[in-house]
Amino acid sequence: MALTGRTAFLATLGALLVGLLLPSWTGVLAVELPLLLAILYDLIRAAPVNQLGFTRSGDTSVRLGERAYVDTVVTNPSRRLARLQLRDAWPPSSWSIDAGAQAGPHRAAVRPGERERITTALHPSRRGLRQSDRITVRSFGPLGLAARQGSHSVPWTVRVLPAFTSRKHLPAKLARLRELDGRTSILIRGEGTEFDSIREYIPGDDTRSIDWRATARQSSVAVRTWRPERDRRVLIVLDTGRTSAGRVGDAPRLDAAMDAALLLAALGSRAGDRVDLLAYDRAPRATVKGRTAHDVLPAFVTAMTPIEAALVESDARGLVSAALRIAPHRSLVVLLTGLEASAMEDGLLPVLPLLTQRHTVMVASVADPRIAEMAASRGTVDGVYEAAAAARTQTERKQTADRLRRHGVIVVDALPSDLAPELADAYLALKAAGRL
Repeated sequence: MALTGRTAFLATLGALLVGLLLPSWTGVLAVELPLLLAILYDLIRAAPVNQLGFTRSGDTSVRLGERAYVDTVVTNPSRRLARLQLRDAWPPSSWSIDAGAQAGPHRAAVRPGERERITTALHPSRRGLRQSDRITVRSFGPLGLAARQGSHSVPWTVRVLPAFTSRKHLPAKLARLRELDGRTSILIRGEGTEFDSIREYIPGDDTRSIDWRATARQSSVAVRTWRPERDRRVLIVLDTGRTSAGRVGDAPRLDAAMDAALLLAALGSRAGDRVDLLAYDRAPRATVKGRTAHDVLPAFVTAMTPIEAALVESDARGLVSAALRIAPHRSLVVLLTGLEASAMEDGLLPVLPLLTQRHTVMVASVADPRIAEMAASRGTVDGVYEAAAAARTQTERKQTADRLRRHGVIVVDALPSDLAPELADAYLALKAAGRL
């Protein structure tokens, strides 16, 4: 049972009347007894909440930052008009931080034997699975003084997929890929490393590409055309350990790493390469292997959705072993991890030769934009100390990156918004140089 504000107002008004006009037990009974009877009448006339039926429909997945709409159909099988107030309970992260909880309450009047649809708009602020808790219902009587209250479990799950904001860079990267493939008109013809075909010489072609044997067999000058390497193997490794849990801006490092991985997967699959995924901290968290070019991106998104950073130090030896099992042949291994000196020295650097002796290795790391802001502050005493701390951090990251480069590793260290396009550029540079 639940009482309304109208009941409280009438009770307060009755108390004032008793205190001013009839300060006795007779006055209390004369004023409050009718109110009590009205409350009982409301409860009797209210539609029973335990007989209501609920069914769900609507969105089952949504990208982070977008809205999802979940519909709930309420069925009233009783013979009374159901004057309802409903609250659809979801986890707090089902809405953005500035919006707050927007799960209701919803109001509906359902006639006997009929149904009504209510819609809950979700705006998730975190990636992962969001499951509905329960629907709490209040059924009011005709006087609006009291209501019956109950809860119904109506399960529904919405998968909040990674945002993939870097997909805006994909057209430009694909255009660059077509330039490398020699399929667009540009001032300088792109060259790859795999022989494609022989065609007639066109003024402006590189004379070094002339095929003299083919020229001798025909009446015109023939040149060789090349294309970038295809059908190469790319393994993207997500470090989901402690360093990936740190927040840069409004999101954890892991989300920025996932965004970069999705752009690289989309680009690699369009380039004709085989792209696999491994997420690891102390055990494999997700694996995607052997997917076709059409299925790679959906498989990556599905695998990444439930992954959360683990607050443990990653097992670098186990990570390398798992990567070697997934990629036994020569591949490009892209490791998305942190460049913190302590984690690198005690973790990845001792086992890095196991990877570099067989594979081309690229390490990509998310830089904190706050460090750059601190390094530029000089106006106050606190600002000077912040700048000194930021400069030390930047120096340590640079030294760590230099140590990785001495092992033959390609290092990409960029801000969250720049990591995805810079990683894609590094991949295209390797394809242009024939180093995959």
